[in-house]
Amino acid sequence: MSILAVFAAFGSIGFGRSLAALLWMSTILSAVIGFMRREAPFDKALNHWDETVAYAALCCLVSAYNQSVPL
Repeated sequence: MSILAVFAAFGSIGFGRSLAALLWMSTILSAVIGFMRREAPFDKALNHWDETVAYAALCCLVSAYNQSVPL
């Protein structure tokens, strides 16, 4: 998460929008890896599907905050 925040800080479209885009890309990447490794979505141990849900939740949170703050 800290790596995403550092890359978002150097984004040309602003920190919030860059962070939301990076979180969205991380969500897609985690889902693709989980699908390719054929991991069970509701397994006992944490896997890429759980990471996908966490990134999607953070992306929604950042996107909602970006829309609520006037520029």
